[in-house]
Amino acid sequence: MSPNPKQPGLSLEIDGHIYGFEAGETILEVARKNDIYIPTLCHDPRLKPAGACRTCLVEVEGARRLMPSCATRAESGAKVSSHSPRIERHRRGLLALYLTDHTNERQSRERKRPNQLLQMAQDLGAPTDWPRLQNIRTGRPDDRNPYLDFNPKSCIACARCTRYCDEIESVSAITLAGRAGETTISTSDGRSLLDTSCELCGGCIDTCPTGAMAEKLPITRQEEHEDELTKVRSTCSFCGVGCQLDLNVNPDARDGAGRVIKITSPEPGTTSNDGNLCVKGRFAYDFIHHRDRLTHPLIRDAAGQLQKATWRQAIERTAQGLLGIKQEHGADSLAFVSSSRCTVEENYLMQKISRAAIGTNNVHQCAAT
Repeated sequence: MSPNPKQPGLSLEIDGHIYGFEAGETILEVARKNDIYIPTLCHDPRLKPAGACRTCLVEVEGARRLMPSCATRAESGAKVSSHSPRIERHRRGLLALYLTDHTNERQSRERKRPNQLLQMAQDLGAPTDWPRLQNIRTGRPDDRNPYLDFNPKSCIACARCTRYCDEIESVSAITLAGRAGETTISTSDGRSLLDTSCELCGGCIDTCPTGAMAEKLPITRQEEHEDELTKVRSTCSFCGVGCQLDLNVNPDARDGAGRVIKITSPEPGTTSNDGNLCVKGRFAYDFIHHRDRLTHPLIRDAAGQLQKATWRQAIERTAQGLLGIKQEHGADSLAFVSSSRCTVEENYLMQKISRAAIGTNNVHQCAAT
């Protein structure tokens, strides 16, 4: 019996089973909605289909050639094969060609990021004994930007990074330059990203499938590979938007207290920010373990010196101080200012403390100025 009975309206057949779909969806989108695996390297659901990597080719009955499932619209009544001897032969040969001038496993791990090409080649059994070619792509080794590193030897020219920069960020700081085997990711006149329209959001790192685009700090600090770290979902604290992010933690660091090594994005389509982060959310994490950061409350003793205290002691001291000022000088002698880094719920509680607990309307939020 078919795992997904034919539904009224539009439907097509994939690997002998009928699946419904909505107008405008591609074959790849229909397949992924129904847990059918079709490998891709150049595809990102946030971007317009490009059909550049050719790993997602499928057989469509009546079509003369294999069709890119990421860029082929689903048609009602179509019969599609996602796996066949012809498709498997094509994928293995294509991946073998990619590997001829690509970095090896050891070099790839030095980028501290997963390499989808190497993993896909292993999973699909691509030949690894084809003659090697010299990689002639050029990079920007002297780029003085502090966050993004580009390694041309890991690049497959899928253009995900340049398309992200254009379609999502709308800044077009990077572009494809050169021809044929020399095609590389460049900036205007090869300048540093600091001298372009780049916002250093790191979206190019997030979308890159091979680690050609990578974060500099984990590389220069020789941190653990991303696969060896534990991902902990959290909320960015730099503004009130509430973007979701993944803290990549080494749980054994700092004598078992753990250390945040880097920050990555959740999968596109899984959170409200759709996997996108700004420069602060992605790269400004060193403050977490900064030596000057307060890790416990402090209250002043009788001599005016700051002493370590519990949260209960600190909250009680704060409440006593606020109520004492209100009693001596009146409620309107106090004012409350909330941060734009706070959530809507926290800002609501701030105004409730001001109006309900203290009795003053002197409450403000810094984002309003």
